[in-house]
Amino acid sequence: MANFQRNNLDQASSPYLQQHKDNPIWWQEWDKETLDYAKKKNKLIFVSIGYATCHWCHVMAEDAFSSQVISDELNRHFVSIKVDREERPDLDQYFMDFATRTTGQGGWPLNVILSPEGKPFFAGTYFPVEPRDMMPGFTKVLEEARRWYEEHQEDLMEFQLIAKEPKELALEEGKILDTISRLFDKKHGGFGTGAKFPPHSTLLYLMHYFDLAEDEALREMITKTLDAMSFRGLHDHLQGGFYRYCVDGKWTISHFEKMLYDQAMHLWVYSTAYKLFNRSQDKIIAQKLIQCLEETFEDQGLFYSAHDADTDHEEGGTYLWTMDELKSALTAEELESFQRVFDVSEKGNLEGKNHLVKKSDEFLPEIEQKLLKAREKRPQPFMDQKIVTGHNALIGIGLVLAHRFVGIKKALAKAQNLFDQLIKLHFVNKKLAHSSIDGKRQEQEFLEDYASVLLLATYLNEETDSYRGLIKQLLDKIDRFFDEQWYANVATDDFARIPASLFDHPIPSPVSLAEFARFRARRILEIQKETTLSLQPPHQRDFYNSVVLFAKGNLHEIHAPKTLDWNQLPLNSMQIRGTRYQDCFRFKCKEFKTQQALIKELRD
Repeated sequence: MANFQRNNLDQASSPYLQQHKDNPIWWQEWDKETLDYAKKKNKLIFVSIGYATCHWCHVMAEDAFSSQVISDELNRHFVSIKVDREERPDLDQYFMDFATRTTGQGGWPLNVILSPEGKPFFAGTYFPVEPRDMMPGFTKVLEEARRWYEEHQEDLMEFQLIAKEPKELALEEGKILDTISRLFDKKHGGFGTGAKFPPHSTLLYLMHYFDLAEDEALREMITKTLDAMSFRGLHDHLQGGFYRYCVDGKWTISHFEKMLYDQAMHLWVYSTAYKLFNRSQDKIIAQKLIQCLEETFEDQGLFYSAHDADTDHEEGGTYLWTMDELKSALTAEELESFQRVFDVSEKGNLEGKNHLVKKSDEFLPEIEQKLLKAREKRPQPFMDQKIVTGHNALIGIGLVLAHRFVGIKKALAKAQNLFDQLIKLHFVNKKLAHSSIDGKRQEQEFLEDYASVLLLATYLNEETDSYRGLIKQLLDKIDRFFDEQWYANVATDDFARIPASLFDHPIPSPVSLAEFARFRARRILEIQKETTLSLQPPHQRDFYNSVVLFAKGNLHEIHAPKTLDWNQLPLNSMQIRGTRYQDCFRFKCKEFKTQQALIKELRD
C-alpha cells in the first residue's frame, strides 16, 4: 500500500519524475492504486505531464511546484500525479487532445484536473506562482477549478477521443500538393510563417512523389527547406545534430532540446534527399548526424532519449557564443574565415550572445571541430538516459538508409546491432517493452513500438533475408491493436483503450507506422491482402499519404535472388528475395532473364 501523504517520486525510474522528487507536493506515479485512492477519498486528481529535457517544465518545477503555498493547496484538496510523456504517450495524447479541443492550445508542462472518477474538466500549460504577463497565478487557478467542479460536477461528461478513421476524403495527389504548395514559405523555407518545426513527414511525401513525377516546384520546396534546416539555427553546426524547433519563421533561434526521434527523422530525410538529388551538402549532413549520434546519444549500441534545452538553468547555455569567446578560441585568420560563413556579431542574436547561423552553404570542418572541442569544456546539458523502443527503431531505419543511399558502410552494422540489442533487452516473454533505464523495463506495450520495430525488421530483411520469422511474429502482435475500424494505442489495464494518434508530427503517427509496416511485411511474407487506404489531409497526415501512394502501386517490388545495388534502383523501391528477377509496379509484374535486363528496364 502506497503512502499517499508523501512525495513518492524518489521511487520512480523516470529521469523526469526524479527531477520532481524534492518538491513539497505529494506526487504519485500514474497507476491503478493511485486512481482507486482518489476515487475512494473523493479527491480531485491533478495530473502534470512533461519530459526531462523540457525548459518550461524546469521553470514550473523551480517556482510553482516548489512553492509551499501551492503544495499545501494541492496536498489538501488533490491527489497529484506526475507523468513522463515519453513513458506514457497514451496519457499524453489523451490529455493533450482534451487540452487543445477545450482551450485551443497545448504544450508542456501539460496540467490537467480530473474528477475523482478520472473525467478531465480543466487543462492548461505553464502557470507562474503569482499572476504575471497575462497569466493567472497557479493558486487562483486551482481554487477556481475546485469551485467550478463543486458547481458543475453533476453535469460532467466523459471526454472521448475520435475512435475511428475519418471517412474517405475526396482527395487527389494534385490537391494535396496544391495545399502543401500554398503553405510553403518561399522566402525562408519550411511551411507556414510562425515557429518552424522540421516537417519530416511532408518532406518524405514530397520526395516520394518527386521520384514518380519530377517537378521543379517540388524540388524547390524540398531543397529550400532542407537548406534552411541545415544552414540556419535548427542545426548544431559544430556537433552535427538538430534542435527540436525554431521559435521564429526565419529558422534563426532554436528551442534547444535535442530529441532522439528528431535525429532519426533527419537522418531518414537527408539520406533520402541525397539519393534523390545527389547534393554533397545532404551527404555531409547525414554523416554529421551519425557523428552526433555516436558521440552524444549512443551507449553500447542503443541510443538515449534526449538532451536538455537548459544548462545550469540557462536555455541554450552550452551552445551560445560571445565574440570574445570566439576570438579566444580561434586565430585571427580562422575568425576571419568563420565570420565569412557564419553570421556573428558583438551584439549577437540572442540576449547578447550568438546562436550560430550560417550565411553561406560552406562547411569549415577544421574550425568547427576546434570550436566543438572548446565547447565540450563547458558544462553540458542534462541527458535523459531512457531507451525508448520506437525511437531507437526509427534510428535503425535512418542508419539503414544512410548505408543504402549515402554509402556509409558502418551504418548497416550499427542498425543490425541496434535491432539485436532492442530484441534482447526489450522483447521479453513475447512482450515488447516501451522503454528502459538502467536495465529496468517499462512493461506497457504500445502500438508505435511494435510498428517501428517491425518496420525496421522489414528494412533489414531486404539486406539479409534473415528476419522473416520475427516479421511474422511482430505482424501478428500488431494485429492485436486493431479493433474493426481503428487502432488502439496501448495494451494496459490502468487506462481506457483509446485510439492511437493519427497525426504525423513530429514523427509518423503509430497508425501510419503500423500501416507502412504491415504493407511491407505482407509483401515480404507474400500475404496478399486488399488495401483500402485513402488519402488524408496534407500536413496532418503526410507520412500516411506516402503509404497510400505506395499502396496504389507506386512502389517497385523488386524480386531477385540477391540484394541488388540500391543506387541502381528508383527511390520508391523495396526488395524481396526470390528465385527469379521480377519488377512489380502499378499492379503489373514483369519478369527478366538477367539482373542486367531488370536494371536496364528500371533506368529506361
